[in-house]
Amino acid sequence: YIGVDCCPAQMASTSTQQIGAWMVALGAKQPTPGGGAAAAVAAAIGAASGAMAAIYTTRKKDEELGVAEGAKKLAESLNAAAAKCIAIADDDATAYAALQASWKDASMSAEDKAAVEAAALAVPVGLVRLCHEQIKAVTDFLPTCNPNITSDAKVAVHLLAGAARAAYQTVLVNRPPDDVKAGLRALIAEMAAADAALLE
Repeated sequence: YIGVDCCPAQMASTSTQQIGAWMVALGAKQPTPGGGAAAAVAAAIGAASGAMAAIYTTRKKDEELGVAEGAKKLAESLNAAAAKCIAIADDDATAYAALQASWKDASMSAEDKAAVEAAALAVPVGLVRLCHEQIKAVTDFLPTCNPNITSDAKVAVHLLAGAARAAYQTVLVNRPPDDVKAGLRALIAEMAAADAALLE
């Protein structure tokens, strides 16, 4: 349970905190949790929403249509992705703390600083890619989704797409190479198209 005066080293894992307390920490004058963690938590909520839609597509009629088993596997995969996103929120805080320390450590070698910077960049890059994977899985699933709960599957896509764009802002702060930036922009464009298509 996190208080507004906690420092990063004392913070509880995101997965153990109540969401209200975590929101208070996010809005406090402290470096973490920050935008990177916010993107990760948004992605986790999106993936969990998709998992709910998938698990509700395991009715008897879904079994008869031959889609229940695939929906069950998707629910498991999305729940695992949600848990991974929550872990990424903690990874973001850890990476930022290491980055801050590297700015103040005059004794750190250029090579070690580069490694810290690379680790900080890898966190949001991984989140953008994870969001893309999950959006593809959910959009592929939508045609067979229980029609009573397709809105929740669409919520998953909307949240994951937004989370990916938010994570990309953290990518930019970490000065990615041009090829990484171009690759992520292509993924974000695909996600934006999938996102927009569901508004029709």
